[in-house]
Amino acid sequence: MSANKPPTTRRPRRTSRAPEDGADQLRVRLAPPPLADVLRIVAVIVATALGLYLFWRVRVVVRLLAISLFFAFALFPVVDAVSVRTRAPRGLVILIVYLILALLVTVIGYVVIPSLVNEVHQLSRDAPHYAAVLRRNPTFRHYDDRYHITAKLLRDTHRLPELLARAAGPLKDVTVGAASFLGQLLTVLAVTFLLILHGREYVEMVLSLTGERRERYRQVVIDIKDAVAGYTLGNIIISVLATVATWIVLSLLGVPYSLALGFLVGFFDLIPLVGATIGAIVVGMATLPVDFPTATIVWVAFIIVWQRFEDYVVQPFVYGRSVNVNPLVTIVSLLCGAALFGILGVLLAIPTAAAIQIILRDWWSGRVVDDNRSEDRGESGSATA
Repeated sequence: MSANKPPTTRRPRRTSRAPEDGADQLRVRLAPPPLADVLRIVAVIVATALGLYLFWRVRVVVRLLAISLFFAFALFPVVDAVSVRTRAPRGLVILIVYLILALLVTVIGYVVIPSLVNEVHQLSRDAPHYAAVLRRNPTFRHYDDRYHITAKLLRDTHRLPELLARAAGPLKDVTVGAASFLGQLLTVLAVTFLLILHGREYVEMVLSLTGERRERYRQVVIDIKDAVAGYTLGNIIISVLATVATWIVLSLLGVPYSLALGFLVGFFDLIPLVGATIGAIVVGMATLPVDFPTATIVWVAFIIVWQRFEDYVVQPFVYGRSVNVNPLVTIVSLLCGAALFGILGVLLAIPTAAAIQIILRDWWSGRVVDDNRSEDRGESGSATA
């Protein structure tokens, strides 16, 4: 016997036994939520639905208030400048500004509309002459013989007075129907008047409820006012410059109704992105009866040069840093504004987008500051511990 032999240990045999059903599974027990939480969620949903319903019912009032706020922001610098220089009562200055704007709208409508009607009739009468001038070109005559371009143009131009007469019927309906909006117009003018007259008092009243963030929100309001006023006044200045430049060029070319066409270009120039192009096309059609194709070529060359001058010289100088909206945001805001309020929505789209951008930028910067403060407090607390 080998007494010194160490004892051997028997290893347990592994058996592949299936685990019992549910022994190795994670069991999750579902407990009903507290009644208070359920009631709170239901109350939030009901309050949200009720708020959206009330907003939908008063959407016209909200729209009028938004328009009034926009006009107040736009006219605020003008009224301030005139009041400081003349020391006239603020209410009197606002009434004078209203009167000047009403006179401008009346004069523009009186000058532009008759001129456009005369241009349409003259273009219809002179269409055969333009077609004959175009067919003098061998290349154009070759394609005209194949596709009958001049015949289609003559047929369409002869229908222009008929189409204009048809448009007069809906225009009359719109004019008569516009009388029903007189109350809304008076509402906008009255609210704008009060906002310009007592705007600072209203802002201070609201800011007094914000506590320690009063100065921060005051700066946000000032930034929004500067952005809206800068864009609006800048857009008006650029449109006036476009009107004067168009009037001078068309007068040199001998185009009739040059002042009316200049007003038309200035009006379309108020519309961002596409307005100037639309105005240039309309005026280009008006140059056809004068000296085709010389006058038209000169006009196209001028409008190309003017657009480059306006984009790279006038706009940066006039706008400055008052409006700095991302191009994608600009396009989206224009589409949304056109879908909601038509031409008025297009005019209000960019300053509204600029105001929203200012609010979001302030919210984000405030959030970053709060996060940094929370981290500093956490580090100081851990260091003290």
